[in-house]
Amino acid sequence: MSALDWQSPWLAPLAARGAPVAQAWGQGQPVAQALNDALAGQAAQTGPDALPAPSGLPHCVPQASLPDGEAYEAFIRRTGQLPTRDNRHDFFNGLLWLHQPAWKLRLNRLQADAIASQSAPKTTRGPLRDALTLFDENGAVLLGPAPLLAALRERRWQDLFLTHRALWREARFTLVGHALLDSLCTSPRKGLTAHVLLADPLALSAQDWAQKPFCPLPVMGLPGWWPGGAQDAAFYADAGVFRPLAKSRLPTDNARPCRS
Repeated sequence: MSALDWQSPWLAPLAARGAPVAQAWGQGQPVAQALNDALAGQAAQTGPDALPAPSGLPHCVPQASLPDGEAYEAFIRRTGQLPTRDNRHDFFNGLLWLHQPAWKLRLNRLQADAIASQSAPKTTRGPLRDALTLFDENGAVLLGPAPLLAALRERRWQDLFLTHRALWREARFTLVGHALLDSLCTSPRKGLTAHVLLADPLALSAQDWAQKPFCPLPVMGLPGWWPGGAQDAAFYADAGVFRPLAKSRLPTDNARPCRS
């Protein structure tokens, strides 16, 4: 695996856990073993500088452990094991399990419950499973001041990133999508867009998720994320990336999640 820039804004929050795992993988360990060793090492740490050890995480196992014909999400729920390949995609997935165990467990539980309740063939996913997969692969969570959230819902990009720029210091943006994280590390570009949830993922019901309550957010617009030059008015005026919302779709209730 090529070297990762752990100082980049998308990797810096994951560096304390992720850099040792990447190093172990680079030295020849399988990804599953490197992730398991990292979790075991965290659990053994003590003292004020120790990282909090995630609880309830599945044990990483080789991809071959997944039986033919069994859905990936159902296998995780049934066995407490996470099938893991030796590639970047699964490395980032495992790393995000380490960082967001409660969120990932919730997504898995909803997926497994949906699979168990299906009367149609297991290849039929439906709106709930589609939404959960989209978020798991390409999602993020934004919590912060109301003016930021309202501007994002209405896709008022100049307000979101320039007028209210100082409010980003009070916001918390958390990447969830491991495919999005992989893309950021391999081919960062202006058009990379996350499906952003403006709520605690643990607070949403299955019915909420099925509505796909996401706002599209070009992540290179985030303050400090674009490496290619100034993030000025001209940067955010690029309507091919920062697309306006049609007036017919403007939300009438600023408290509700937006739809992508």
